[in-house]
Amino acid sequence: MDIFLLQKKFKEKLAQLVSLQELQDLKNIFLGKKGSISLLMKELGKMPLEERQEKSILYNKIRTECLKAFEDKKKEIDNNLLHIQLEKEKIDISAPFRPEKKGSIHPLSHTIHQLYSIFADMGFQLAQGPDIEEEYYNFTAVNIPEDHPSRQDHDTFYFSGPLKNRKLLRTHTSPVQIRTMLNQKPPLRILVPGRTYRCDDDATHSPNFHQVEGFVIDKDIHMGHLKYCLLEFCRIFFNKPDLKIRFRPHYFPFTEPSAEVDIQCEKKKDSLIIGQGTDWMEILGCGMIHPNVLKNGGIDPTIYRGFAFGMGIERITMLKYGIPDLRAFFDMDIRWHHHFGFSPLSSVDYKIGDIT
Repeated sequence: MDIFLLQKKFKEKLAQLVSLQELQDLKNIFLGKKGSISLLMKELGKMPLEERQEKSILYNKIRTECLKAFEDKKKEIDNNLLHIQLEKEKIDISAPFRPEKKGSIHPLSHTIHQLYSIFADMGFQLAQGPDIEEEYYNFTAVNIPEDHPSRQDHDTFYFSGPLKNRKLLRTHTSPVQIRTMLNQKPPLRILVPGRTYRCDDDATHSPNFHQVEGFVIDKDIHMGHLKYCLLEFCRIFFNKPDLKIRFRPHYFPFTEPSAEVDIQCEKKKDSLIIGQGTDWMEILGCGMIHPNVLKNGGIDPTIYRGFAFGMGIERITMLKYGIPDLRAFFDMDIRWHHHFGFSPLSSVDYKIGDIT
């Protein structure tokens, strides 16, 4: 068969193809090992030398042109298929997001924002300190004796190194109290939220948890100021204008006198109602700052006095929103987060004396 006729047939059929499989079949028919053009080229060996030299150049040229036409057609089909795929799979980025994927604020973050708002209205400023602390700031400077149980290895995460003034993961936010006193002069109204670490792990304790500590230092500060501050906070935070609280004498090495604060509640079998009933629930500790702590912070206790309080942020969050298990805060269960989370647009702008 004439080589030009084969080329013509190849190009005619090539123009009609729309799929890669058809294209490959056509290549096999004309250019494969047993294809028409390939078989014709095998006939060159039977021709006389001069004719063979002349036609071999022509046959190779025709075969090269057919291969190029094949590759061009393959690119065309690939581009068409890609265009069809993109049309099917394209995403309208201007479409609104699905409500079920709406983000929410973690209950702990929401509570911390409430604390910022409430205490900022009382004139408190934020302060922060390192999570990895020195033993001096964590224990010694806040008047915790060397034989106190909290200094033991089974209670505190220590780093390896010299025993004197070892590095540790802070067990409370109180080291920031000392650091602030050493760097600022009274009067002081400071709020210290942050992560803390202890060797506890059960339904009501976690090795990693959050505390908030507040302290006020000025001349003529007394227990009445502390009681007013905490009463206002509890009533605003729990949204109970008539909430009753009580102060029970207690011992803390960094305050004297010291007290634990309980809130009025009604304990039922499967629930806790805050603001009514005859039961009480402890939520925080407080007291007048010990003179030794003021001295360690570079403040003269004969001129200045102060009060301090501290509470677990997880604890007050659990009480306010009815969360039964502390471990759920850190389990990263998206279903729990959707249930207890808050809208990013929810307001936490509380004002003193304006409880709704």
